Amino acid sequence: MKSDEQMGFPKNKMIGQNSIAFGQPVVILTSASVVGKKEGQGPLAPLFDKVGTDDMFGAQTWEEAESFLQAQAASLCLEKAGLTSQEIRYIFAGDLLGQCIASSFALAEFKRPLFGVYGACSTSALSMSLGALTISGGAADKVLCVTSSHFASAEKEFRFPLEYGNQRPLSATWTVTGSGAFLLGENNTESKRALISGITPGKIVDYGIKDAMNMGACMAPAAADVIFHHLKDFKRKPSYYDKIVTGDLGFVGKEILLQLLLEKGIDIEKQHTDCGIEIYDPLLQDTHSGGSGCGCAASVLSAYLLKKLETKEWKRILFVPTGALLSKVSFNEGNSVPGIAHAMVLESP
Repeated sequence: MKSDEQMGFPKNKMIGQNSIAFGQPVVILTSASVVGKKEGQGPLAPLFDKVGTDDMFGAQTWEEAESFLQAQAASLCLEKAGLTSQEIRYIFAGDLLGQCIASSFALAEFKRPLFGVYGACSTSALSMSLGALTISGGAADKVLCVTSSHFASAEKEFRFPLEYGNQRPLSATWTVTGSGAFLLGENNTESKRALISGITPGKIVDYGIKDAMNMGACMAPAAADVIFHHLKDFKRKPSYYDKIVTGDLGFVGKEILLQLLLEKGIDIEKQHTDCGIEIYDPLLQDTHSGGSGCGCAASVLSAYLLKKLETKEWKRILFVPTGALLSKVSFNEGNSVPGIAHAMVLESP
């Protein structure tokens, strides 16, 4: 049997200490975004595929509502591609809830092999990175990557019941009610939204922060670390990218990120933006530091960032969703909140 290189397919390469360059880019074929009422009142409202008028989405519980979000986004993503669930090989999915129940209940009806993943709010990049590796390694031709979050289910899971009515500090972010789904495939079709040409998986970074109401501060060190290693591994400058887009740092985390990178001699201020800043209007919507949650980066990527690449307004971006790795148990036992972030190179098709 001939090798990939003998067949004319370039081999993936390990780059530097942490990164991977795909010999043949993996394609984002289609995507879909479904969001809640508050997100539909923000600046990106016209770009989302579906906006709910009631955050219960006709369900009996917040958790069921989040599952509905995922199922809707996944179905719409496949519908855009003209495919049924039986025509995809695998699903990679995760969410913020215990045992990833939003994903398992949402995707059982698709009856396809499921890889459940957990990266907190970095799950969109984690699922797509693993999906891209599976395709580039020849183990699949099409995979579906899905994630979601819901403001009310996340508050219930990690903080306080909504009925408690606790006051949120200005450093707090607002968990996005939303879901993003992405269909990945081989680079052999004219229909594509973007190319995934490389990834830099991140590692757990813990600065000892114990303030669970300041997710931006908890996650910014991990974002700084993965961006630093990505640029070092690929021997690139920030100006190589039209945008370096973090996932869920908000206004507080953004300032910490910029400062941490400046201390390493890297200035990304001109290129940087954050999905948690883009999704809400800070003057008209009371979201304090901005947005967060798995659905934040996923829905903004599908609705906004990919459109910029599709229209070739941007040639390439570095997409860096961030996650805070905590639970009620770890927080109540006095542990700190570690962070993680994963970076993906997305290019115009």
